[in-house]
This record gives sequence, structure tokens and C-alpha cells, in this order.
Amino acid sequence: MKNGKTTIAITGAAGNLGSILAKGLITENVCLHLLWHKKPIEEDIFKKENVKTYQVDLSAPETLADALKEVDVIIHFAGVLFQGHPEKFLPTTNTKYFSNLLNAAKTEKVRRIVLFSFPHVEGETTPEHPATDRLDGTPNSMHAKTRLEEERLLMAQTEFEKVVLRCGMVYGRGILMIDAARMFSKYALLGIWKEPNYIHLISTDDYVAATKAAILNPKANGFYPIGDDGVQTLAEFLDAATAQWHTVRPWRMPM
Repeated sequence: MKNGKTTIAITGAAGNLGSILAKGLITENVCLHLLWHKKPIEEDIFKKENVKTYQVDLSAPETLADALKEVDVIIHFAGVLFQGHPEKFLPTTNTKYFSNLLNAAKTEKVRRIVLFSFPHVEGETTPEHPATDRLDGTPNSMHAKTRLEEERLLMAQTEFEKVVLRCGMVYGRGILMIDAARMFSKYALLGIWKEPNYIHLISTDDYVAATKAAILNPKANGFYPIGDDGVQTLAEFLDAATAQWHTVRPWRMPM
């Protein structure tokens, strides 16, 4: 804590969700340590008085020491999403690198760790079988499997206050996945599978509000599945989105 202000470190702060959260926190009475690896922080963020930026490498724990000094809370986003053959690198970039972060946080006596996760760590969820806070799920994707391992790593710690945010898919202006869907649909290149797939959604504003609460509310603890109240499939969401955009409805494809 610096000058009576909570100091928050954001890993992956140059990424899409990390940078949106940083902008949402700038106006709070906090100090921000924005951690980045290859992609620099946006200029309009790092010029603020309550912001410091640090280039770090989670594969090299020694690069984390300065970034985590006097930090009260870490919110962890950093990871690789859009790259082929995730089974080859995610066990390292997710699980091993998060373990490095936890060890560095122990050394610097960080009080709270907030892990940004998603409901699919439990496997497929439906209205009849909603997401809960279980750690023994059987996820389908390598992204979900390794994120579940991160959750287990965190919950095994005794030194920290621990919060896991299992957040739905964020939608709104400036969200890269939504922008990409819009572009693909414009050229009739957007496709989804025929089999219904329930999707968890959360608006950008609600995502920022929920994540702020996980960081700043002293009572926050444990698991929080967060999302809109609506029940919909991915197909229903994209059909509605393309109708709003006046672009081509997504193609239905076999699995």
C-alpha cells in the first residue's frame, strides 16, 4: 500500500480485458502497476499519475520483483489465446508461469490474488446443470484444462486471500472477439457448429464492475461465476448480433 492507497498489479495489462480493466480502475483511489511482456501499454493509460508500467517475463521470476513491490492485490490475466497447437505450450504459459507468479507474490508478501477464469473449467454447463464452484470438473479444451490447474494451484495456497472470477464471455465495443465476429460475418465467413452450445455472457460494464469488486471488496473470497441473467446459445447470440450489425448470419457446420 502506497500513501494509504491500495496498490494493484495487473498481469497482461496490455491485453484486451486487462487494458479495459486498467482504464476502469484509473479513476479509483488506487495505485496501478501494469505488467506487460511484448505488447506495450497504451499511451493514454501509462501517462496517468497513479500508474506505473513494468515489462516482465513470467518465465523469468526475477523480472517480477520490482513490479510486485508494495503490491496489495494481483489480478492475473496474462496468457496466450490465439495460437495453434495449444496443447504444446499452455501447460507452460498457463500453469508453470502462474506458479512463478505465485512464488514471486509470496516473496513480496502480496495480500490477495484474483485469478481471471471462466465457467468452462467445469466442462459443458447448461440451464439444468449450471456452473458452480467445483474444482473436479472435466473441461473439454486445453485452455480450460490448464486454467483449472491454475485455479487448483491458487486454492492450495495459504498465504493469500484468494478470489477466482469465472467470467462469462465479455461483449461490447472494443472487445476483440466480438469485433472479429463482426468482421467475419461481414464477409460471410462466420461459422458455428450445429449442435447447441450454451454460452455465458457479460457486458463490458458489468465485467469491469465485478472485477473491481473482486479486487477492492474486503469480503470477496472464493469462487464467483459472473454473467448476465439471460439464457442463450452461441447460435442465438450470434444470430441476434448479425441481425443488429446487418451482416451475414453465421453458417451452421458439423462439429
